[in-house]
Amino acid sequence: MFEIKENFSLKKYNTFGIDVETKYFVEYSTVNELSNFLGAQRKHDLPLMFIGGGSNVLFTKDFEGYILHSKINGVEIIKEEDDKVYLRVGAGEDWDEFVDYCVKNAWSGVENLSLIPGNVGTCPIQNIGAYGVEVKDVITEVETIEIDTLKKTLFTNVECQFGYRDSIFKRKFKGKYIINYVTFCLSKKHIFKIDYGNLQEELKKYDQVNLQNIRQAVINIRDSKLPKPEVIGNAGSFFKNPVVHFNVIADLKKSYTDFPFYLQKNDLVKIPAGWLIEQAGWKGRNFGKVGVHEKQALVLINHGGASGQEIVNLAQEIQKSVKEKFGIDIEMEVNLV
Repeated sequence: MFEIKENFSLKKYNTFGIDVETKYFVEYSTVNELSNFLGAQRKHDLPLMFIGGGSNVLFTKDFEGYILHSKINGVEIIKEEDDKVYLRVGAGEDWDEFVDYCVKNAWSGVENLSLIPGNVGTCPIQNIGAYGVEVKDVITEVETIEIDTLKKTLFTNVECQFGYRDSIFKRKFKGKYIINYVTFCLSKKHIFKIDYGNLQEELKKYDQVNLQNIRQAVINIRDSKLPKPEVIGNAGSFFKNPVVHFNVIADLKKSYTDFPFYLQKNDLVKIPAGWLIEQAGWKGRNFGKVGVHEKQALVLINHGGASGQEIVNLAQEIQKSVKEKFGIDIEMEVNLV
């Protein structure tokens, strides 16, 4: 049976630690419980919102509706081949615990995504990624329920329309479907991706390159530059890395000989937003209860007691500053509520 709590604090359900309330908080453990709730909720004209680990959301005020939180758990092997394994995973599973499970079973494909906060059910929405890997690379199917019709709908990888930190669930179908299960295809024959960022350098500390060492190297790097949300409120990378045509940075490269970029398809380049923010002078700066992390300029932090709007105001000032200095727009990765 689903459980409904009234005037419920969301402070522990968002990694920024913003102290806001939702009028109603609903947890469910099965698809049937979710369906029963959605059917009953139709009688009320209140907004619905689903959250996982709250790692990619910034609340700017109390939520006058229903916040839904999945406790659908479980990892099931649904098919196994000589070189592949297919896993159906509940939306409520902790993402990093799932990664750890895969690595311990010698299944590759998600080890570069270690220590990313959040739950499995939200990973397709954002198409989470790190160190040259995106979750779209290993997702085969996403099982959902349509909120308005209660129809169970299966999305294939192609139908999810994945893009950089993007999917159909962030655009056309935003707020229309709730994800209940995700199916992943992982490999038993490993082709490691270790040439992104400083991952390869960190791996030199180990006697061999394997799944466990790649996972540990990623954890070491993230721990060295990203604050733990339970210690300092944050949502990890607050901004997306901008993708622009190479012509946009041609002149900038003349002024900044160390201008970093990563070649993409069709003469596009991806630029580290953290570098742009740091060059604009924001790294390590604090403004009352909010600030920019001293080790990673992509991370905005809540020192304690900040409002969501204070963080938004800081983010907008950073965007304006980067635009004025480089002529490049940086987009917020975090969802504002």
